[in-house]
Formats: sequence, structure tokens, C-alpha cells
Amino acid sequence: YNILILFVFYLFYFYTLQIQNRDYKDKVMQPPEDVVAAEGDTVTLDCTFQTSYTNPYLFWYKQDGTSRPQFILSKFTFGKGKTEDEFKERFSSTLNSTMKSAPLKIQELQLSDSAVYYCALRPTVTGSSRSAH
Repeated sequence: YNILILFVFYLFYFYTLQIQNRDYKDKVMQPPEDVVAAEGDTVTLDCTFQTSYTNPYLFWYKQDGTSRPQFILSKFTFGKGKTEDEFKERFSSTLNSTMKSAPLKIQELQLSDSAVYYCALRPTVTGSSRSAH
């Protein structure tokens, strides 16, 4: 028989930044319901976001029990992201800046995958410095 694996999700709201006297409200949204799947299945965990930035960085974290969140991977609009070695084989994500989504795909589910998964957003700002003459 299959062992059911439970994934728990919470709404994970990010911070508000104030840059050049303008408010940028950045928010990450995840479905609040649990996802139940069988061992060996493939699941996709949804993550959508709102941001004013053109080059958002998206991050996925795994947290099981009372341990601190563990970094899984990062995805950037421009350039390559990073995936931790232990997750490279079965975990993947694609950042779609048009749809503002970065779902996490987990293949060949294992019992050890049961955890809370967080999607986080970090904007990257490029600024210029001006010197007074």
C-alpha cells in the first residue's frame, strides 16, 4: 500500500520596501490547503508573487518539525539560480516572470519529503550613486 505524504502550506507574506520615497509591496502567495500524495508520485507546489521589480529572485525552503527552514533552490529572472546538491535530483522550479509564478516540482516523492514548504521573494535593486561637485 502507498504511504500518504502530507505537505502543509501557509500564506507567506513578505516585506514592504520603501525606496526613493515609493512604496513597493512585495507579496508571495501559496495555496493554504494541504497537499496529500503517495510515495513515488510527482507533485507541483504552486507559488505566485506580486512585485514591482523587473528582476525578482524566488527562493524555496523546506521546514520539517521544529528545525529551521532549509534552502532548496533559487530562481532568478536574469541569470542562473542555485539548487542545493541534495535536492538537485528530484526538485526543480521554473520562474515565469510573465505569469509571476515559480512552482516547485518534486519527483519520486519520499516519506522524508513531508514538510512545510515556503516560497520567498527577494527583489534586487540596481542603483546609481551621485557625487556632489
